[in-house]
Amino acid sequence: MTTDTAKTDPPTPDVDVVVVGAGIAGLYLAYRLSRAGYRFRVFEAADDIGGTWYWNRYPGARVDVPSVDYMLSFDPDWQRDWQWSEKYATQPEILRYLNHVADKHDLRRHITFSTRIRQARWDDPASLWRVSTDHGDEVTSRFVVMATGCLSMPKQAEIDGLERFAGEVYFTSGWPHQPIDFGGKRVAVIGTGSSGVQAIPVIAQQARELVVFQAHSEFLYPGAQWSIVAREARATGE
Repeated sequence: MTTDTAKTDPPTPDVDVVVVGAGIAGLYLAYRLSRAGYRFRVFEAADDIGGTWYWNRYPGARVDVPSVDYMLSFDPDWQRDWQWSEKYATQPEILRYLNHVADKHDLRRHITFSTRIRQARWDDPASLWRVSTDHGDEVTSRFVVMATGCLSMPKQAEIDGLERFAGEVYFTSGWPHQPIDFGGKRVAVIGTGSSGVQAIPVIAQQARELVVFQAHSEFLYPGAQWSIVAREARATGE
């Protein structure tokens, strides 16, 4: 005697793809997935797009390669509807460009801001991902793509006694949105990586005294910065 066991189809996920992060990679994914007809959602911890270029607002922040290298080449009009002002663009200009891309291609409607992913658990019997947010929501999907990049986890300071320091402490990886006034203050900068090298000259213009703590010497060369707008104006005689 045999009996037929009814087979049930696996549940349909809420979306095809969950993307974590709305920086440069996340925006590219949103563009490609939307054009390919996938159902997807993008989750971003910040309250706006930009990724690293949203968080890194320290004085002097700018790109260290030509600005054009930061352009998203999927946009066929990239040479016509955007003009960089400098060879090495500043953080505000990079962020304006990313906002331009997001608005032009209507990418914001796919993004949920101010939301962190707490867990992504694979449900083998259901053949889908169960993604939990810090707001207590759960989204199921066929795929999860981590567009969090390689600069998304700031390194905390490992300095004995820092917790007892009574002054102001700032990190280049999470700079406040409001300007910081260093006028008349004694300032210490720890580290001379790219962020330190960019921030030190700007802070030095304001601070009463600036001391730099450096573990290892850095090799630097002149960036040959120049204004693209000014150069083109000279070339055309305008």
